[in-house]
Amino acid sequence: MMLDLPAPIVAYFAADGGNDADALVKSFLEDAVVVDERHTYNGRAEIKQWKVNSSAKYEYTSEPIAVASIDGKFLVTSRLVGTFKGSPIDLRYCFELQDDKIASLEIGL
Repeated sequence: MMLDLPAPIVAYFAADGGNDADALVKSFLEDAVVVDERHTYNGRAEIKQWKVNSSAKYEYTSEPIAVASIDGKFLVTSRLVGTFKGSPIDLRYCFELQDDKIASLEIGL
């Protein structure tokens, strides 16, 4: 099922699926924030390193399966299947967009 996602979120998942940290980081604002596994990454340099490290740590595929828009944020549920404990798992990605880029992303259960 194709989901109707905003362009920056489509770009994020395409880059994530292609394991392309350079393309992924371009979908974020310069001062964007990512929160994943209780760690906060500030700015494109830290976000790129986060993606490089997570890609080296796990092999996975991610398929967005649901989206909702709440209070100006996009909540995307994505199914991850890979080489990690608990696979497969559905994670929630809370995106906040600004100027056609991702301003913040929080990933959780």
